[in-house]
Amino acid sequence: MTPSTPPDGGRTPDVQEAGAEPDPRRWRALWVTLVAGFMSLLDVTIVAVALPTIQRDLHATPAQVQWVVSGYALTFALALVTAGRLGDALDRRRIFLLALSGFVLFSAACGAAPDIMLLVVARLAQGLAAGFMAPQNSALIQQMFRGAERGRAFGFFGATVGISSAAGPLTGGAILALASGPEGWRWIFYVNVPIGILAVLLGRRLLPRVRRSGRGGVDGVGVLLLGLGVLALMYPLVQADSGGIGHLWWLFPVGAAVLVGFVRWERRLVAADRQPLLDLRLFSTVRGYAIGAGVGTLYFMGFSGVWLVFALFYQHGLHFSPLRSGLAVTPFALGSAVAAVVAGRLVERFGRLLTVAGLTGVIVGLGTTALLLRFVSLDVAPWAAAPALFLGGVGSGFVVSPNITMTLRDVPVRMAGAAGGALQTGQRLGAAVGTAALPGLFYLRLDRGGDYRGALVTALVTALVGTAACLALAAFDWRRDRHHRHRPCPDEVANNPVHARQD
Repeated sequence: MTPSTPPDGGRTPDVQEAGAEPDPRRWRALWVTLVAGFMSLLDVTIVAVALPTIQRDLHATPAQVQWVVSGYALTFALALVTAGRLGDALDRRRIFLLALSGFVLFSAACGAAPDIMLLVVARLAQGLAAGFMAPQNSALIQQMFRGAERGRAFGFFGATVGISSAAGPLTGGAILALASGPEGWRWIFYVNVPIGILAVLLGRRLLPRVRRSGRGGVDGVGVLLLGLGVLALMYPLVQADSGGIGHLWWLFPVGAAVLVGFVRWERRLVAADRQPLLDLRLFSTVRGYAIGAGVGTLYFMGFSGVWLVFALFYQHGLHFSPLRSGLAVTPFALGSAVAAVVAGRLVERFGRLLTVAGLTGVIVGLGTTALLLRFVSLDVAPWAAAPALFLGGVGSGFVVSPNITMTLRDVPVRMAGAAGGALQTGQRLGAAVGTAALPGLFYLRLDRGGDYRGALVTALVTALVGTAACLALAAFDWRRDRHHRHRPCPDEVANNPVHARQD
């Protein structure tokens, strides 16, 4: 492909890509996308605390009720890259609003479900809608913001990702405490409806309209190959509680082989000057994208599974209520929220150093928490661990937000949706591994002696080993970046086919 033939199939750049003045409503529009993103990510974990109640009220089996959580995560991950590419090729605003409307509709269907099968079907559809909505969030930030403002906007976005992941158990417990009764769990889904309707109405008014040529199309073969590959990798993981890894292990090499085929197909399309689903030159020529995607995937392996382990320890080991269990980990969410917003203002100055410092804080904070919960009296251990959890949360805020910014900041706006979708797909795969592996290790250690403290420490130490590997990758990128502090000069950009007709 020559530099004069950009990988967007010759599509006319949007208004922001052409260098027009920033939209004066961009900050209000950002909050619409953040609220929608918060709801979609919160629904990954919020339902976990209500599973016992749902199982009892709907007379479901443990395997059936597990699909209420894992089915959502599965369809969420399957949609991301395709949805991002559709947003790039067609209209991010329209796809965002349609997906948000679908999310609201299927949330209401979840709340009204009369039996477990209809609830699972509604959750699959809800996850699909969330997956179509998620990559539009980061792409719209790319589209609406520039320079230091983009770092601040991604800071808020990173705070949203961090808080929604950590606040799920607390929010779910609070809703169950307020909506007491046998049908109280339905409000976990109903709460999305009024908030989502308001977000749709505001989004129609505030999100920027973009005129596109409508050319470029979508790579159908790529959609199929990527979908099958991700499905093969994730299905055993979402079935982990019912022994999926043991009897479905053969899907892992099948998924890897399909993804190799996907890579070869995408490269073939690029060589033939056709539009791929995911331009793989993002990983080789866009500064920071490959490292950032790796950091995000590794971090979410430990970050996502930790909350399930804490919930198991507090609710089953210490017999906390769901609300009290959520309150026990609130310091982490608070620290993450504050640090992510601050990090958005600092990322342009300190770059990958923020991630290195943040990962160090996570390791120290969670490591100290594990020691306190292991050796301090259980009467005071949750309170004694609060400062350490807050430190871990501050560290997490310096990881998620800057990493998103540094991974996506040099991506051409016309490719922002697919790039954001691929980044989040890695995060969802990492989260699936973490939520399967860490609780599995927790139960394995628990079965050997009924020691809840020992089981917690085993799971947390495993998460910290993964975080240490993530730290090593971030430190390597930081050291490399110190020797390449200058951004690409105009000649370098012009000779880079991915940056041809850059924003």
